[in-house]
Amino acid sequence: MDFSLVWKHHALMLKGMVTTLECTSGAISLGLILGIVAGIGVISDKRLYRWISDIYVQVIRGTPLLLQIFFFYLGGPQVYRAITGDTISPDPLITGILALGVNSGGYTAEIIRAGIQSIGTGQTEAALSSGLNKRQTMIYIILPQALRRMIPPLFNELIVLLKDSSLISTIGVADLMFSAKLLGSKYYNYVPFLLGAALIYLTLTVSFSRIMKYLERRWPVRL
Repeated sequence: MDFSLVWKHHALMLKGMVTTLECTSGAISLGLILGIVAGIGVISDKRLYRWISDIYVQVIRGTPLLLQIFFFYLGGPQVYRAITGDTISPDPLITGILALGVNSGGYTAEIIRAGIQSIGTGQTEAALSSGLNKRQTMIYIILPQALRRMIPPLFNELIVLLKDSSLISTIGVADLMFSAKLLGSKYYNYVPFLLGAALIYLTLTVSFSRIMKYLERRWPVRL
């Protein structure tokens, strides 16, 4: 096992790391948007909105992430062809971000729901009595307070998403995991590259954990 090979090809490994971070940042952004929409929907008074949001959350949380990635990458083009009659060749990175983002949205929705429900009903009643409508109350009163309480679980979701992003290597995205497997197969020497990738993943996850702890100290939750 020649560990010097990792340094020799460190540029490719770092390029894969950048792709991993791009995918993670894109997916967590999409997941946060979908999570807010679905999280509010799950506890909405509107039956159709609540019904659609609940189905979305249950389907995402009840099926494997790898299956969802394959569905977007392999099944998506077939659905598009059946509807339009045209063919498309999905970009692996965009498809990976979309699949991970939709998956993250299902889990983020539960974080958003729990965060919103943790705010006392007195806050809502006071806002409504002051002349705000339900939408304004949610945007200006409830969500800002709830998001502060959501920092730890949202960062945990970010860390999980960072690690789960390795699955997009199965559809040809040149992320960190893909680079490690590619270099390992080139030299028939997998251990150094897999350990190198593991070290990079560990460094990133520890860094995100440190940021989370800093934000928790910076914006403490006041009960």
